Amino acid sequence: MSEVLIAGGGVAGLACASWLAGAGVRVTVLESETFLGGRASSWTDEVTGERVDIGPHVLSSEHRNFIALLERLGTAGQVRWQPDPLITLLDAGRALRMRAPAWPVPLHGLPALPNALRCVSPADLLSNLRLAWRATRMDEAACLALDGEDALAYLRRMGVSARFTEWFFASAVLALLNVPLESCSAASLMRVFRLMLGRSGWHFGFPTVGLADLFVPGARAAVEAAGGRVLTSAAVHALLVRDGRFEGVVLEDGRRLHAGAAVLALPPQAIAELGRRGQGIALEALARDADAFRPSPYVSTLLWLDRPVTGERFWARTVAAGDLNTDFYELNNIRSPGQGRPALIAANAIHAQAAWHWSDAQLVERTLREVREFAPPAAQAAVVHSRVHRIPMAIPCPQPGTERLRPANATPVEGLWLAGDWTATAVPCSMESAARSGALAAEAVAARLGQRLAVAVPAPETTGIVAALRRRSAPPRRAPSA
Repeated sequence: MSEVLIAGGGVAGLACASWLAGAGVRVTVLESETFLGGRASSWTDEVTGERVDIGPHVLSSEHRNFIALLERLGTAGQVRWQPDPLITLLDAGRALRMRAPAWPVPLHGLPALPNALRCVSPADLLSNLRLAWRATRMDEAACLALDGEDALAYLRRMGVSARFTEWFFASAVLALLNVPLESCSAASLMRVFRLMLGRSGWHFGFPTVGLADLFVPGARAAVEAAGGRVLTSAAVHALLVRDGRFEGVVLEDGRRLHAGAAVLALPPQAIAELGRRGQGIALEALARDADAFRPSPYVSTLLWLDRPVTGERFWARTVAAGDLNTDFYELNNIRSPGQGRPALIAANAIHAQAAWHWSDAQLVERTLREVREFAPPAAQAAVVHSRVHRIPMAIPCPQPGTERLRPANATPVEGLWLAGDWTATAVPCSMESAARSGALAAEAVAARLGQRLAVAVPAPETTGIVAALRRRSAPPRRAPSA
């Protein structure tokens, strides 16, 4: 019998399993699909033989828990970092190379000003002063207090101009939080914005292999080396709970697995369904909260062209009416730079409600058109192969009211914990949130087993002058009573 069962073989589940296995704990990972990786899975394209991801993902230097996991698994060197530029934006036909050097806060934003002033007026920039002052004085608790308001309404209330909202915030929120402004919690927006103001030197990185290849093989090897197992096609149908204590699970095929502890590293929809399957009042409230989370779908289109078309690794479009894709990746420039290989471009259409129902041919044609708008040499290129992936959920939508519903790792059932990007990690739903949640769950399980495990990296916090303003604004702590 395993000491711990982990339901879910995505980032959160495999992070939790890896850390526990490293501490000598015998775990069994249960994955409902035939493959591991979850929403960060990869596979081999049957036509070209190249590794492709369910959808291209970008890492950032703020993905500290995910990076720690890769270091644990020995794959951190398979990320190609791009310190400069931060990103290249296509805005109204102009390619803007946005820079974010590691200058002292708040001077780190100065190099981006010339490009920003090509798109918005000085008055538009100054309309952010009230918002920025508010953000510098916020901590996580202050952000959560805004959860009942949508981001667009909050920006208007803070006096941010319509032009700056459209140019910057609409694009940033769609790219980083995967929803339109009017569907985003103000708490989610301000958590990100205050860190933009209060941290410098962050930059993006890109896997030089399939995304899942960064963590799936190493996690499986770590689990098996510690005497554990990884089972695929092993969906959890129900939990075995007696007198408020976890005892095991029932799989869809009827098998029963027993253990003294378990981690449910599952998306909120799966937790809600489990809670409806006769688990009683112990999980009723959790299931009800989980049911409030809605998925943000996206469509990823991959184009194999017959020639190179750009030297860029990564670019994005500012949001404009009629656009399909938000971010673009030239995978061959990432994986094998300087070799002059024909382009392999992946693009993401985020929160793709209408485009979800387009035909593959429509998606390929529109994506090629948008690539040509950024890279004119693509006008002479032909598509030799393409793929379209429709992904039901990138992340759970950070809608108003959901940030305060994000649950802690502990559940009302003794011996049962949660992990996943949607749990309360103090970072946006993302691979980083999943990795941090998995690490936190591993620490909790290890403590129950009598071991001390300290692997979770703290959520990022503001620095420099912004940190001083935040600390100065914090309410005074009451001295403990005698």
